[in-house]
Amino acid sequence: MPFKLFLASGSPRRGELLSQINVEYERIKAGIDETQQVAESAEHYVQRLALEKALAGLLNNQQQGVVLGADTIVVCDGVVMEKPQDKLHAQQMMHLLSGNTHQVLTAVALVTAQQQAVKLVTTEVTFKILSDQEISDYWDTGEPKDKAGGYGIQGIAGQFVTHISGSYSAVVGLPLYETAQLIKRFEEA
Repeated sequence: MPFKLFLASGSPRRGELLSQINVEYERIKAGIDETQQVAESAEHYVQRLALEKALAGLLNNQQQGVVLGADTIVVCDGVVMEKPQDKLHAQQMMHLLSGNTHQVLTAVALVTAQQQAVKLVTTEVTFKILSDQEISDYWDTGEPKDKAGGYGIQGIAGQFVTHISGSYSAVVGLPLYETAQLIKRFEEA
């Protein structure tokens, strides 16, 4: 049976990243509750969400194949930073990130009816010191509204980054090297 990949994500960025490494896919729905559990570590949280998305996609899928689920969170000073709820929330997050180094955790999960695998990638990102005006202007662009941590490194916020240690593509939403390795493993299975 030929290898068929299903992406359990509505993220346009994840689709673009898969296309970048020449992986064909079909999108499928995978709505899950994305609430962090009490006392759940950031690492466990992001891996659990990636796996739950993949498993939900597998349940919703009428065709056989491999389902990919992924999730990305931003952690600064031990605080998990989700998508901003409003402008004030986004401004609070950007003030935390300003002049600071934070971690971007991205987990990717691949599942079939017979097997599953999850890989976690952590990248350190350092921001310059941001002025109140820069933070306000950035919100007004609309870019931060649907992004974990309230920013998109591949967009306007890229100019705020002074240093990155780890996988750039993982910060965008999908670690390409690790994803390609997992796909290869499932293709050979």
